[in-house]
Amino acid sequence: MPPIFPFTAIVGQERMKRALILNAIHPQIGGVLIRGERGTAKSTAARALAALLPEIEVVADCPFGCDPDRPVTWCTACRERAEAGEKLPRARRRTRFVDLPVSATEDRVVGTLDIERAIQKGERRFEPGVLAAANRGVLYVDEVNLLDDHVVDLLLDAAAMGVNVVERESISFSHPARFILIGTMNPEEGDLRPQLLDRFALCVDIQGIRDPTARMAIMERNLAYEADPEGFCAEWASREQALSREIARARELLSEVRYSQSDLAAIATMMGELGVDGHRADLVVLKTARAHAAFEGRTRLSDRDILLAAELALPHRLKRHPLQEAEVTLGDLLERLAEARAQHPVEAEVEEIGDLAEAASKKKAVSGGTCEEEPATERSEAMREPGLQTIPQWPSEGRWWEGGEEVAVGEDFAPRRLDTPLDRLTRSSGGRRSRTRTDRKRGRYVQARPSPGDPSDLAFDATLRAAAPHQKGRQHEDGPALALRPDDYQRKVRVRRAANLVLFVVDASWSMAVAERMQATKGAVMSLLTDAYQRRDRVGLVVFQKNDARIVLPPTNSIELARRVLADIPVGGKTPLSAGLQIAYEVITRELRQRPDLMPLMVLLTDGAGNVSMTDLPPQEEAYRIAELFPQAHIRSVVINMEHEAFDQGLAQALAEHLEAPCYTLAELKAEALLQTVQGELGEWDVVATSK
Repeated sequence: MPPIFPFTAIVGQERMKRALILNAIHPQIGGVLIRGERGTAKSTAARALAALLPEIEVVADCPFGCDPDRPVTWCTACRERAEAGEKLPRARRRTRFVDLPVSATEDRVVGTLDIERAIQKGERRFEPGVLAAANRGVLYVDEVNLLDDHVVDLLLDAAAMGVNVVERESISFSHPARFILIGTMNPEEGDLRPQLLDRFALCVDIQGIRDPTARMAIMERNLAYEADPEGFCAEWASREQALSREIARARELLSEVRYSQSDLAAIATMMGELGVDGHRADLVVLKTARAHAAFEGRTRLSDRDILLAAELALPHRLKRHPLQEAEVTLGDLLERLAEARAQHPVEAEVEEIGDLAEAASKKKAVSGGTCEEEPATERSEAMREPGLQTIPQWPSEGRWWEGGEEVAVGEDFAPRRLDTPLDRLTRSSGGRRSRTRTDRKRGRYVQARPSPGDPSDLAFDATLRAAAPHQKGRQHEDGPALALRPDDYQRKVRVRRAANLVLFVVDASWSMAVAERMQATKGAVMSLLTDAYQRRDRVGLVVFQKNDARIVLPPTNSIELARRVLADIPVGGKTPLSAGLQIAYEVITRELRQRPDLMPLMVLLTDGAGNVSMTDLPPQEEAYRIAELFPQAHIRSVVINMEHEAFDQGLAQALAEHLEAPCYTLAELKAEALLQTVQGELGEWDVVATSK
């Protein structure tokens, strides 16, 4: 296996590298989420970080790698052995890098019952999962946005508490789970819910480098690595070792980094004025600022530490809504920090967060004074290499995230959730809107069913119950305590929400520009996008105008990308209604061929006045014939009539009849009239409802 690409050889992406290093110095910061387009060294940087971390001392035969010098963090087994008088064996090993696959189940993550041991010896024994392997190491989750929210919750809970508690399948077990959590994702493939985003301490948005010289360096270094991995890594070994020493030195210095009451007041004031929810951000900023001061060899915080920490801790917390743009820039932070400093002069110095009680008991106070920076210790030569440049005196000006161009958009309205009964189909997808039975090993375990000969996703409790009546006839003197046979196997039946595709088909012809109809159309789509975001639906966007229709957004999980595309839709030209319907039909049927369990919904926003044909048929007749294909293919639709009530010719309603779909006016949409329309036929679909 070739050596890992060196961390210091990564060109650019300084903010990402800095966030990773600060987590390595102070793992209690709480991890980092790296968001960016493909091919921007996200995975490479995460893997390379583990190689920089120093060796750790562990209990040699402990599956959790307990620290022999910290009894308070020991697992149950190590604690019991020590209490029995056993001397725990020691060993040194590299810091582990554990990769969590997107397909990981809850059992695989937290651990479960050792079924083999239970069957052979009748003993309940815990089988460790990914969290156990990652203890005191790095846990890397690529495409974290594609993981089940429940699994992400488990990861983040363990990362926050430092312990994994397992209470399941007659097992009660806990073990340490302290690790550096690194998540990467491509926003175009879908977002994380705000509740989960906030659990990541730091967040970095990165893009491909545009500078030609830097891009040339990327090519040269990658080609050199591919040609001779060992030789390339040897060339960078001195820089890697120097950075590793810097991290180790900063870890030792971290406990000596002090901060004042003025620092606390400045952070609290800044977070409050920015309207950041909760208090997690305040703590993250403080911890990150301390780690940065230690990395630069200082024992006292500076404003630069606080600003850099805020720049890493706030990007994912300032977005109130996926369809709104954040407006806070670094200039705002500078202004707020200056105001906070003026309001709260330095009064006293306090110890680390974890030692506040001790500091209070000591009643140590430092009178007056300022928070001037102490001279930084001399930095190693490696820190001046292009691969890891020190940050500028102030972080770069500007926004931390990309935003679409703002255009006039009509009023949007809050969606109301409508739940539906379970369907009779077994599906395998992962969206959330419609509950459905699933044959994947994810979802809530609701019941068991016989599964002779198939031990996959075994319902152990049900299997035991099935085998219990037969134990008397199966027992032998030297046989296992529990005799199971393939005929006893019971498989879990799980329930989760099935994936949906919501395809918006928007009329952008000249008639829609009259009386600001397109503005109202965008407002309606914004509202429906909000619901799609909350339910993790896939969304697509088809626009028809002039002489044809086009797919401006192929089906995606990225609601923010859909919003940006929607903002740039031009208006004008004829109304090729039939072309729009044809493209929509092709998109949905293609998606269904790839994912037969998908539940599609077309949302058509138009006045129904088509005036361009693709064939010799009259425009309206052609549109009606294509519309009839949708119910034949079991594709559900909703028509939103954008025509003004005073001039309505009934064309949208006529089109809806051929689609076998409900038709609503914009006024009805705002009046909470868009309700469930196809629940009776499929039993599992719920159409978007809105309330003003």
